[in-house]
Amino acid sequence: MDKVKRLASENGVVIFTKSSCCLCYAVNILFQELGANPLVYEIDHDPEGREIEKALLKLGCNAPVPAVFIAGKLIGSTNEIMSLHLSGSLTRMLKGQPLS
Repeated sequence: MDKVKRLASENGVVIFTKSSCCLCYAVNILFQELGANPLVYEIDHDPEGREIEKALLKLGCNAPVPAVFIAGKLIGSTNEIMSLHLSGSLTRMLKGQPLS
């Protein structure tokens, strides 16, 4: 839990992913196309990956990955991100965050 909170608070945009997850890839590409420079953290490459997955679920993610944090706040998974993007809210949320 501490690792998740630390990474989320130290970086403008963080996406927790798994390397084999196609939805994670799609969310990552979306953020890149929006000009964001997210920290992409692949939990399947971390020995503590299972603990991170459990922490993400405890924090309120309906699916463990992708889990997107903006400005230290959990935004959600694919459904939440796509809904925000389609409404135009995601771009507004990204303003003020580090861009590439």
